[in-house]
Amino acid sequence: MVSIKMEEVLNKQLNAELYSGYLYLAMSAYFENMDLEGLANWMRVQAQEELSHGMKFYNYIVQRGAKVTLSEIEKPKLEWDSPVDVFENVLAHEKVVTGMINDLVDLAIEEGDHATNNFLQWFVAEQVEEEESAGSALNKIKLATKESNGLFSLDADFGTRIYTPSSSK
Repeated sequence: MVSIKMEEVLNKQLNAELYSGYLYLAMSAYFENMDLEGLANWMRVQAQEELSHGMKFYNYIVQRGAKVTLSEIEKPKLEWDSPVDVFENVLAHEKVVTGMINDLVDLAIEEGDHATNNFLQWFVAEQVEEEESAGSALNKIKLATKESNGLFSLDADFGTRIYTPSSSK
């Protein structure tokens, strides 16, 4: 069993992960409207990952005998100034999520909740990967937009990304 406070923040994170999926779907739609299907695919894969992260929180909350509380999902931004702006937003968003995960770990440590701390360590490592992936994609987008055909070439490359579910629950 988790504390009332831990239940509350785990549910907050569950809903934040679902919002992240919603945000990346909005970014995918933005790229679809620009006929950049590869970049749209990259964002759809990202959305799938975030939704699976949300389900990890959902399953953990249930497993610990706590109550799942779903809240209203905020409407995401729908327009950006450029593909670079989109990926700058991705990186900034992932840094916010990293901060949220770190706060959860801090609370688990403060409460001596070793099970939740252990559960969260997967997300700590995942956020390192998420920030690296977003930063790398941003750098590529910045480079590609300097050449007239660069974005189209990168779009084709990003179109090959596939969603691979993690092996853990």
